[in-house]
Amino acid sequence: MNQEIIKLFPKLSEILGLDEEPMGIFFSDEKPAEGYSPKAAVTPTREREIRQEIDWQEIFKQFSCVMKDIWRARKNKTAAYFSAEQFGCPGSAFWLGFLKPQTETVMHFVSSGIPNQMEGEFYCESPEQLRKMFDYVDPEPATHKFCIFKPLSDFTAEEEPKLVTFFARPETLSGLHQLATFVTNDPEVVASPWGAACGNLVVWPLHYLAKGLNKAVVGGWDPSARKYFKTDELSFTVPFGMFTEMMKRFDESFLKTDTWATVQKKITRSKKAWGEIA
Repeated sequence: MNQEIIKLFPKLSEILGLDEEPMGIFFSDEKPAEGYSPKAAVTPTREREIRQEIDWQEIFKQFSCVMKDIWRARKNKTAAYFSAEQFGCPGSAFWLGFLKPQTETVMHFVSSGIPNQMEGEFYCESPEQLRKMFDYVDPEPATHKFCIFKPLSDFTAEEEPKLVTFFARPETLSGLHQLATFVTNDPEVVASPWGAACGNLVVWPLHYLAKGLNKAVVGGWDPSARKYFKTDELSFTVPFGMFTEMMKRFDESFLKTDTWATVQKKITRSKKAWGEIA
């Protein structure tokens, strides 16, 4: 990874009021030397479901949200990593590109449930409608064994993230949103599709790239994952190429104006309100 780009980040971080560096996301066959990951388990594939080989009670007993491990990695400035065996929950196995198609059991769980058998989450009105959504997003299969999240400063010169994700509150997000538009000249460059929190970090940005679209994705709307975000915080994920342009050109943008200086005052007030600064 170009270390000159990393050297530019502290200045942008200060301007945007970011308290942590973004995380780079990439796929690799090499497991990180340290970091957080779910316990290993057998992937609950549709084929195994048809053969009735899945112990769903055990699967849900071992349930672990991907965002939990990412949250822990953020706090400890280290990596979080996932694989087809270390997926945390059946939903994330799909949203990280390790499982396709999704099982019918999960289709019912995320939507309307099964009467007298399983309560649903009601994030979609029916399994049929959810299946259409999943067919539409159609995750790109993971290109290597592990999907890895880690701070950008931990990338070596030989490594390069596929995506870069920020975690921020609305005032800072407004800067990221407008900066993405500034470097692309695309008024619809920022998308915010439905999905699991981990899906907005990985599958949706890759979905757009596969279609030749250079899109930023706002996420964190998933109620089940909100516990692993700061209050009022959302995610903002961009392709690495867009991130590079943002680093190179932010000092040409509105971020140098008095208008942004006014927003910076609100950022400071927000941090004081949440006890992050005195």
